[in-house]
Amino acid sequence: MNKQFAVFGVGKFGESVAVELQRLGCEVIAVDKDMERVEHIADSVSYAMQADFGDPDFIYSLGTRNLDGVVIAESVNLEASIMATVICKEIGVPYVVVKTKNERHAEILKKIGADAVISPEKEIGIKLARNLMKASFADWIALSPDYSIAESEVPKAWIGKSLKELDIRKKYGVIVVGIKWNSQVEVNPDPDEKLKKDMILILVGANNDLRKIG
Repeated sequence: MNKQFAVFGVGKFGESVAVELQRLGCEVIAVDKDMERVEHIADSVSYAMQADFGDPDFIYSLGTRNLDGVVIAESVNLEASIMATVICKEIGVPYVVVKTKNERHAEILKKIGADAVISPEKEIGIKLARNLMKASFADWIALSPDYSIAESEVPKAWIGKSLKELDIRKKYGVIVVGIKWNSQVEVNPDPDEKLKKDMILILVGANNDLRKIG
């Protein structure tokens, strides 16, 4: 049986979530007070309806307890998102994700039982800033606020030299844990192997040290 989700609020963020869940094979119920939004998304999801998701009676009538999860994607109306979160958890929705407006809103949602809170704009902003800061990084995965795993092109000055010659850990404070090359990933690479222009280095280290490479 396909997983079933409801998405409350189908602005740009809610619409993207709903359409992608549907594309992945889920059954999706899209809900919004704005009829134009409902009509816009109707052909892209299983069901689309105009309703106030801040109304407890509506949530009960929707049969929400039978869903695998609910995404509350509208953060403008704090009261509505808080009420919807409370009701969804009361009736047993296993996973409730809520878009937050600010840190205070996030704290409240966590206290009343939201399984996850997200701030898309903040997360996108952080990712953009990191990409701008270090354009050569192909990807960046945060391990903590201060340490990350990053993928980087081989700096020009390193091409033709081996990891042993470069002594990267001592000089730069980061560790090369792998190398991507010719669609393969080599873990614990040979320290005597010469680095090539088209290789991608997989690095672990402090964010400040990672930014200095390039």
